[in-house]
Amino acid sequence: MVLGGGYMKKMICLSLLVFTGCQNSTSVTDSKEVSVNPRVVYGQDDRQDVYQVSAMEWLDRARSTVALINSSKMTADSGGFKIKTTSYATSQSLCKNEPFYDQVTAAFCSGSLIAPDIVMTAGHCVRNLVACQGTQFVFDFSYFSAGLTPSYAKKEDVYSCKELIFSEMNSSTMSDYALIRLDRPVVGRLPLAVRQAGQVSEGDPLVVIGHPSGLPTKIAAGAAVRSTQPAAYFIANLDTYGGNSGSAVFNENTGEIEGILVRGETDFRYKNGCYVTNVCDSNGCRGEDVTRVSETFSHWNP
Repeated sequence: MVLGGGYMKKMICLSLLVFTGCQNSTSVTDSKEVSVNPRVVYGQDDRQDVYQVSAMEWLDRARSTVALINSSKMTADSGGFKIKTTSYATSQSLCKNEPFYDQVTAAFCSGSLIAPDIVMTAGHCVRNLVACQGTQFVFDFSYFSAGLTPSYAKKEDVYSCKELIFSEMNSSTMSDYALIRLDRPVVGRLPLAVRQAGQVSEGDPLVVIGHPSGLPTKIAAGAAVRSTQPAAYFIANLDTYGGNSGSAVFNENTGEIEGILVRGETDFRYKNGCYVTNVCDSNGCRGEDVTRVSETFSHWNP
């Protein structure tokens, strides 16, 4: 399956993030500092907008992908919410030949619907209840046709945080994930399937869906597992950026979520007064780290 695509993200170094307090039923582990780096593109950039993808099974999975957007960027009216977007080119100081140069950004992280009212994301994206309550969880933040900028969300596509079930950013195991209970069950889209037994193997083909650099939904195939040696995560050559943190990483063969994108290589490099994509060989650079979905199972029942 070819999903195609093209561009990259900047050095948004979310490093040395530290957990802060817990509230209500929230649990947060490990107060040690953990470095969280942005991601990069490996080989060909395989990212595509949803309107460029024809495979219905992947479009359905994209519909169950959520953009995490700060509440301050969402303005309610009678029909839904206006989204305050920013020029991608300006915010990243991009060179004019960069992919998605003319698009907009708004999200700070990505997530996926894994139960009717539960979203899974990276722990460093939502570290405590205050952060959770300051976030809107927005579905269909996507380009459904070329040039049709997503700047408005219907009420039924926007959800709030009812409970931070659990958030972890563990400097010992490098596990990094969060589970959020939404203010109401999600309508019009289905929870995503997750691997419940066994584990991913080296060479398995992968697809990632999320919001690189805060952009509207991108679907990127053409990746594979590079190493399964770490216990709490695996390493892959995914085309991902800052903003992809929290994205679901799928096994292309089964369609199940294998894990959550959390760390990776630097996205951009400076060239002649602006930034261009940092491109690595498919087997080069450090790879992208993906927390295994099984790490979350002690806090919800798949």
